[in-house]
Amino acid sequence: MILDEVFNKYADKIPPAPAPGGVYKPLIIVGKMVYVSGHGPNLPDGSQHTGKVGSEVDEAFGKEAAFQTGLTMLATLKAEFGSLTKVKRVVKLLGMVNADPDFETHPKVINGCSELFEEVWGYENGLGSRSAVGFGSLPGRISVEIEGQFEIH
Repeated sequence: MILDEVFNKYADKIPPAPAPGGVYKPLIIVGKMVYVSGHGPNLPDGSQHTGKVGSEVDEAFGKEAAFQTGLTMLATLKAEFGSLTKVKRVVKLLGMVNADPDFETHPKVINGCSELFEEVWGYENGLGSRSAVGFGSLPGRISVEIEGQFEIH
C-alpha cells in the first residue's frame, strides 16, 4: 500500500484536516522540508481518542490513537499538496503520550503512527528518526500528540 492508496483503504477513518487550535500554522514549508505541527487523534465525527495511557486506557488504545493521529497528519499533508506523492520521506517524528507516571512503553504506542507511515511510504522512506516520550497531560486529554518533519520532492 503506497501513497494516496491509503486514503482508499482507511477512507472511513480519515478525518478532515484540522484547523489550528491556537495561534500557529498546521505546517510550514522551508525549502524541501515540511514541518507539521502537533496533531491529535481526530476521528471523522469530530471526536478524539482521550484518556491517560496506563491508567485510564491501555497500551493498545494508545497505539490506535497514534495510528489515528497519523491519519490526521496525512489529511493535513494531502490538504496542503492535493496528493501524498509530493512527500518524499518521513524525516523525524516526535510522539507525545499522555501517560500515567508508571507507564514505560511509550515507543510501542507511537509505533501506531510509524507503522502507518511505513505502509504509506515504505521502509526506506516511511521510517525516519523518532522520539517517543510521556507527558503528564495533553490538550483536551487526548491520548497522543505527534509532530513531524517530512522531505518533499
